[in-house]
Amino acid sequence: MNFLDADKWQEIFYALKQNKLRTFFTAFGVFWGIFMLIIMLGSGKGLRNGATQGMGDFATNSMFMWTQRTTIPYKGFPRGRRYNFNNDDTQALKDNIPEIQYIAPRLQVFTRGENNNVVRGERTAAFTIQGDYPEYHLIDPSHIEQGRFINKLDIKQKRKNVVIGTRVYEEMFEAGEDPIGESIRIQGVYFKVVGVASSKKNDRQAEQENSQIVMPFTTMQQTYNMGNRVGWYSITAKEGISASLILEQATEIMKTRHAISPDDDRAVGSFNLEEEFRKMTTLFSGIDGLIWIVGIGTLLAGVIGVSNIMLIVVKERTKEIGIQRAIGATPLLIKTQIILESVFLTTMAGYIGLAIGIGVIELINNILISSGASTDMFNNPQVDFNKAISALIILVFAGGLAGLIPAHRATQMKPIDALRDE
Repeated sequence: MNFLDADKWQEIFYALKQNKLRTFFTAFGVFWGIFMLIIMLGSGKGLRNGATQGMGDFATNSMFMWTQRTTIPYKGFPRGRRYNFNNDDTQALKDNIPEIQYIAPRLQVFTRGENNNVVRGERTAAFTIQGDYPEYHLIDPSHIEQGRFINKLDIKQKRKNVVIGTRVYEEMFEAGEDPIGESIRIQGVYFKVVGVASSKKNDRQAEQENSQIVMPFTTMQQTYNMGNRVGWYSITAKEGISASLILEQATEIMKTRHAISPDDDRAVGSFNLEEEFRKMTTLFSGIDGLIWIVGIGTLLAGVIGVSNIMLIVVKERTKEIGIQRAIGATPLLIKTQIILESVFLTTMAGYIGLAIGIGVIELINNILISSGASTDMFNNPQVDFNKAISALIILVFAGGLAGLIPAHRATQMKPIDALRDE
């Protein structure tokens, strides 16, 4: 059969227009099926984006470790003992766990909300002060709006340099003023601004990071008389290595170095981001699978409706089919025409549903952006192009299947019986 034969397409359009209401409701079932599939896929993507974009570019193969009170007496030390990590612990972790990719010791002082601790001219404010290594910027990157981040020379020479968040810049500098090279006073000590950074995360976490000041880790230790103390560690695993393995090894090393009972599971606090990210990925994969099951089920319901209607159409056109057979139309030609009608109906209805569904998702996204309603629970709903095409291909295939039974019934008619049909 020639698919470009204008006469055949005219026959198809004529057959569909014979009962417009029936054709509309048949097509609507398919339209609604793919429309709902696209809406659910876009919504699922919005949920995934809300959860993952709230993390910015945070390394998902990372883990964190900090000190807590001991809960078991050990080697003469009482229960409830406090202890601190130190610089020697950092070196021990590097020497004994080669699977570590980046390790970033951290310190924090002067949490925002306390008495004003930052002064510049007549401006004063309270901000969180972080002590970091350059490696932390590789674990949890931020946008460097101006200047640079802390570097190795800052660490080695214990320079009094700082990187300020965008909120710090807004409160301590005039709009448009160049902060690079300017000085701010933190708790009575002057520091030079070498960079301005903004968070890649969303909402509250972004606000906190934009309201902090980062200085070299070694500078904080020296300036604020912290000795060799380490507040906590941010650590990432090398590619192909589980963060859980590193966490287990690091915990054992710390227990040994600080005389903590091997059975004390609460003395070393930790958070395994890799494990949490894996759980979240599994959850959203399950949601995607459920969406496809429900969506395809809805599509099949529409396609079954098309198949039933085509059976009715074949019955109504029994005499016409008999005439075609009598003048030489082959069974394959009849079957192809019926299947083509089914595919055309489902494809057109599906394409319209696909286009409108994508349009609705884009409209919702624009409304969220313009209203500022995007949150860390739902953000940037969108439909993956490959998934949209896959849905359309499934629909075309299903349309062909929907026409098989009616087509088979049409070719089973004997021409003489079909011509006698009233």
